[in-house]
Amino acid sequence: MKDQRIDTLAKNLINYSIRLQKGEKVLIENFGLQKELVVALIREAYAAGGFPFVSLKDNQIDRALLMGGQEEQYNMIADFEAEVMKNMDAYIGLRSGDNINEFADVPDDKMKLQGSTVGKKVHRDIRVPKTKWVVLRYPTASMAQLAKMSTEQFEDFYFDVCNLDYSKMDKAMDPLVELMNKTDKVRITGKGTDLTFSIKDIPAIKCSGQMNIPDGEVYTAPVRDSVNGKITYNTPSPYNGFTFENVTLTFKDGKIIEATANDTERINKIFDTDEGARFIGEFAIGVNPYILHPMQDILFDEKIAGSFHFTPGQAYDDAYNGNKSNIHWDMVMIQRPEYGGGEIYFDDVLIRKDGQFVIPELEALNSENLK
Repeated sequence: MKDQRIDTLAKNLINYSIRLQKGEKVLIENFGLQKELVVALIREAYAAGGFPFVSLKDNQIDRALLMGGQEEQYNMIADFEAEVMKNMDAYIGLRSGDNINEFADVPDDKMKLQGSTVGKKVHRDIRVPKTKWVVLRYPTASMAQLAKMSTEQFEDFYFDVCNLDYSKMDKAMDPLVELMNKTDKVRITGKGTDLTFSIKDIPAIKCSGQMNIPDGEVYTAPVRDSVNGKITYNTPSPYNGFTFENVTLTFKDGKIIEATANDTERINKIFDTDEGARFIGEFAIGVNPYILHPMQDILFDEKIAGSFHFTPGQAYDDAYNGNKSNIHWDMVMIQRPEYGGGEIYFDDVLIRKDGQFVIPELEALNSENLK
């Protein structure tokens, strides 16, 4: 799949997403060995006067390493990769693969091992706070299957999503950021859902193509102990190689006190990873006009137009509510009518109903105005 749209995407990633400047170093990390975009990114990095570095990885290889992995070994891997990352000014993480369930049979303690070493030392401690970074998927036949599309149809969808005018979206997000920064109480209602929490004094951050591609969300975090009520997620949610469905969480004073799903025992083991896993680290509203249905890929699903995600685990540093955890699990509820509808209220004012913003200052974020 080589066409002009790959070159356009590479230009956008280098010049808009990470804003690479002359003399800056960028690490291009490719999971899945998809060469076309990597080559285009290298060319664009050189054209911008930057210095590209490339790390090629593969999920099957990572699985083999994890199955026998030991803590001492993974601390050494983390130290090695951290030494590289701390010398970078920017990072592009390109993810692809033929099987979303490649890690399905990796024991939980091995997955936790990776998260507590490489995940923490390289990504949470260095990459996220200290580089200009963007993470994206690359279209594959397996992604087309998950999206229930032909390969060609999915490629067209992918480039519509990834090459849209993110600068236009960025400006349209400003009123939502301003409103969220003034809001105290949030209430969310919908099928199986009646949830209240505060976002007072926690910054709202817009995501418009500068950290994820595809993009299209504004996120903050609830005050850690303020969440009460129940939420029923209506999208499948893969985690560590297993797809959870029909997830319902009940909260009291911020903590998940009950969790049920198609595998209730398994989901509770995840929430028992550490203390912070039963508290929420992110609340975000999705607005991407081209992403309408879940495809079991969170970089797409969390941006679904008319959705929000409510995330157990680690809070982001720029919208920090004090919650720390080795997990960060974006779980999505869609509120458009075909998914059961629902409402979002800010300080008792209805701001979105059935996935559509209903106050004038936010209408620019409705799908018909972003395409």
